[in-house]
Amino acid sequence: MPVSMLRERLSEHRARRRANKELKAATRERFRIRLRRFAGHELHAEQLTQPIRVAHITDQHVGLVTPHKVQVEAVDIVNREKPDVVVLTGDFVCHSHAWLDELTALMRRFEAPVYGVLGNHDHWAGAKQVRRALRKGGVELLNNANTTITIQRQTLQLVGLDDAYTGHADRDKAIKGLNAKLPTLGLSHIAEEADGLWNAGVPLVLSGHTHAGQLTVARLNEWTIGRLAKHRFIHGLYGARASDGIHSGAVYVGAGIGAAVMPFRLGDRGNREVTLFELGARPGDLSEHHDEQDVVPIPDDHDEEAARAFAKERFAQRQAKKKKKR
Repeated sequence: MPVSMLRERLSEHRARRRANKELKAATRERFRIRLRRFAGHELHAEQLTQPIRVAHITDQHVGLVTPHKVQVEAVDIVNREKPDVVVLTGDFVCHSHAWLDELTALMRRFEAPVYGVLGNHDHWAGAKQVRRALRKGGVELLNNANTTITIQRQTLQLVGLDDAYTGHADRDKAIKGLNAKLPTLGLSHIAEEADGLWNAGVPLVLSGHTHAGQLTVARLNEWTIGRLAKHRFIHGLYGARASDGIHSGAVYVGAGIGAAVMPFRLGDRGNREVTLFELGARPGDLSEHHDEQDVVPIPDDHDEEAARAFAKERFAQRQAKKKKKR
């Protein structure tokens, strides 16, 4: 074989290896699941003598759009962290009942007790069937209800709202009988329900629904989820975790594991995620992914003055972030 042909084939082989390597790297990034840690509310630190570790997953969307190996990996990550309790904040399914057996099997993989609330896709697909599949998998659903669990000889109070997007949330029913002296954690698929729970004495609420926008490059998530979909909470931690003598609170919006339409995710905030909350740790005790954020202002599209104020505020926030990095 001529030397020139040998060199050409060697070059082609190297090019194929580089392409395969890049493809594998892109696939890993597409399926990457981030593990993020946060402290609980300061009120939890005052009420608990030992930390309670809570693992949070949302928007699994078990079905055709999200690979099953991604779902399994998310559960395995949770199990490796050995939480005291797992909480799931809705959208267990995608568009049909075709994957309910897979959902049940997935829920059985969790090694810690599991509690959850439904999301809009669960109601659209058929809440009765989804509830049955979850119960078979060992999940205790909080349908506008609260319950207490004992962990390390301590009592934790869980409050769960049914999905507000489809009109099934009933806060008065969910908070009935709450004990204000017990450490409390709220679950709601829709984060905008957090304000009402804060006023009822629930200091920290975990939620989902937005998928963090999935595409978080060039602030596309703020445009699509904030401005177009009118959500004040897009992804991450909002509010205040400080005890100031009055009802204050925080809400965390998880980026989710699955997807209902497009499987693609770009940007740090858009990655699939498992989140751990150390109830009993004070803010500042842990290295956290980000600080508490201000609520995203949603202007009236027909109000030019409000739109200008919105743009000005976002610009100021970007400048402050750049200054902090420097």
